[in-house]
Amino acid sequence: MTNFVKNISIHSKKFPTEEQYPFNIPLFRETSHIHFDYPITFFVGENGSGKSTLLEAIARACGIYIWKNENCTRYITNNFENIFYRYISIEWSNGKVPGSFFGSDIFRDFARYLDSWAASDPGQLQYFGGESLITKSHGQSLMSFFRNRYKIEGIYFLDEPETALSPNSQLELLDILATNSNKGHAQFIIATHSPILLACKNAQIYNFDQTIVTPIMYTETMHYKIYRDFLSSFD
Repeated sequence: MTNFVKNISIHSKKFPTEEQYPFNIPLFRETSHIHFDYPITFFVGENGSGKSTLLEAIARACGIYIWKNENCTRYITNNFENIFYRYISIEWSNGKVPGSFFGSDIFRDFARYLDSWAASDPGQLQYFGGESLITKSHGQSLMSFFRNRYKIEGIYFLDEPETALSPNSQLELLDILATNSNKGHAQFIIATHSPILLACKNAQIYNFDQTIVTPIMYTETMHYKIYRDFLSSFD
């Protein structure tokens, strides 16, 4: 498979500020390019490392709409948060393709929008398993979304999809990712803390716990080492 997105460039010299988030994250100033050589790419790192922030910015730069409820009131607003994508350029293989962004914190908003659309056009639900996503448990609705949406050709961004999933469901998601990427019609870029998902074969892992985003082997990730040491303590 030739990945839809081959490479992204971060234009740090054009950042409008170095004082405000996310432009004050050193990782973004030092990392100029990230290459996507595999159909599945994982971003790993501690909370606050910037992996989810970059994931969302890449999705926006690819023209992917993110179904956030923007009507909520915030105590403090940051006008720089939603413009990071303007300083990222995308190198496509053969032209732009559609796709979607999944975030566990915004999934309910999307599911409610889908129910609203289905009120006038019930056929919309056929793309997501044929049933309303808000009538299922959170984990069940996520799996219905994953099983059905990722059959469609496109590029897919997932931000910590394991949040509401049992280990068995994570294994099923792992199979969904592998099956659809192997068919050559789907590319996945995923921010995760899950050692189960990170074990995916034919995938690239990028480490965000360095000054520059760098590739890392599965067995060298802190996620693998922490779980390995924890489980071995019961031997």
